[in-house]
Amino acid sequence: MKKILIYIILVSILIFSGNINAQEKRKDKGHFIQYKSEFWKQIEDSCNEFSKENKKEKLTFKLDFSGIDLPQSVNEFKQYWHNPPISQGWTGTCWNFSTTSFMESEIYRLTGKKVKLSEMYNTYWEYIEKARRFVKEKGNSLFAEGSEANALVRLWKKYGCLPAEAYTGLKPNQKFHDHHKMFEEMESFLQSVKKTNTWNEDFVLETIRHILNSYLGEPPAYIKEGPRTLPPQDYLSDVLKLNPNDYVDIMSLMEKPYWAKVEYEVPDNWWHSEDYYNIPLDDFMKTLKRVVREGYTVAIGGDVTEAGIDSHAEVAMIPTFDIPPEYIDENARQFRFSNSTTTDDHGVHIVGYLEKDGVFWFLVKDSGAGSFNGPNKGYYFYHEDYIKLKMMSFMVHRDAVKDIIKKCNNKN
Repeated sequence: MKKILIYIILVSILIFSGNINAQEKRKDKGHFIQYKSEFWKQIEDSCNEFSKENKKEKLTFKLDFSGIDLPQSVNEFKQYWHNPPISQGWTGTCWNFSTTSFMESEIYRLTGKKVKLSEMYNTYWEYIEKARRFVKEKGNSLFAEGSEANALVRLWKKYGCLPAEAYTGLKPNQKFHDHHKMFEEMESFLQSVKKTNTWNEDFVLETIRHILNSYLGEPPAYIKEGPRTLPPQDYLSDVLKLNPNDYVDIMSLMEKPYWAKVEYEVPDNWWHSEDYYNIPLDDFMKTLKRVVREGYTVAIGGDVTEAGIDSHAEVAMIPTFDIPPEYIDENARQFRFSNSTTTDDHGVHIVGYLEKDGVFWFLVKDSGAGSFNGPNKGYYFYHEDYIKLKMMSFMVHRDAVKDIIKKCNNKN
């Protein structure tokens, strides 16, 4: 009987103890770990390796430059002052980098002043003007990253310009400009405006500015220049002493009347400027060589997607398997422009020249990524035939082409 009683007491204690523990609520803790999924990594690596093994490399057909006597160094060229090449990063703003560089060289040529100007200030206001026209034209105006050299002239007349240190458009520790997400966001917004017919200019421009400010920062309304506080317009006129009206564009296409001011009909001329002096191709080339010999630099634009241009050879030339040199004329130039094998896709800055074995070579400063692949970082060597066939228009100071302006004015 005593053993049974002891057993009952022990069982009761265990049950009571279990009930007490059951009443205590569990309180878990969390911690931070590096997520791992070793088997998923095996799957991922295996799939990537399989795809790599079975993926065919696409080859690009290019001119074989071996055996051709080419310039090897920028030091072979007669050069004019220019700031060192810089990359435009992940942007489609070559028009801006090339023409800003050109204007920096012009400021030095005219005043002896060495300055580095802000490309992003120009980019900022160009997007504002594109958005403004997009609203005005009810969505029937191109909103894209590209533009033309004379866009800078138009922008500076209205907004002035800034030194680079006053507005970089870069965030802390950001090495390269990257506009692809910013552009996608602006484009998406404008397409929604078009879809909903929300043609309120103030609302649209305020939103575009908000997007630009979030990526590039808001440009300053004033800068400190010595003891003075200046708006960008006064910085241009009083400090840089540059007159945007002094710059003109020269082009050569058969589709427009020669010796006249015409519209250059390409998408990047989105505001339909008719301020291009159109002249015959022989005059175009003679003028370009002459002004470069005389000490002018030139902002020039055209097509750089050819078999004869290579970033590692750092050369742009026309292969004979494309067209022999003696057949490069205004007809060949117009034919390629008309069938869109010549497009206006890149702007560069001519900063020097070399005359070698009867060939005129142009030293070209280029902000595109390809120009930094070779040993002469940021430069290409353009054969005169390449420019004759593929480069469509150039900008220069009006003093360099007084004869052309006079002939066009007289003819009209």
